Amino acid sequence: MTNKFTTPENKFTTPENEFTTPEGKEWLKKMLMFDRTEVVFTKKDGTERKMLCTINQNYINEEAKPKGTGRVKSDEALAVFDVELQEWRSFRFDSIKSVGLLL
Repeated sequence: MTNKFTTPENKFTTPENEFTTPEGKEWLKKMLMFDRTEVVFTKKDGTERKMLCTINQNYINEEAKPKGTGRVKSDEALAVFDVELQEWRSFRFDSIKSVGLLL
């Protein structure tokens, strides 16, 4: 992902949904692995949701850390830890409206 999607609020957006490409998915996963990231997406019911989330183990409480359940990972959606609710959630890559980086 290039910085052509950067806005003054440090958010990355694209009308073509760059996050559905292999490069976009990999970039987003790296951001989530590095720190907490704000993701705005459209839920299945059509409402918009803003979530502060991560996959960085340092931000996940011990009880919630993955235990190797053997679930098959989806190429369509990503499981993330909602740091405000302290629960696992997921969103579809094609539903992402913006990604905000914490500075």
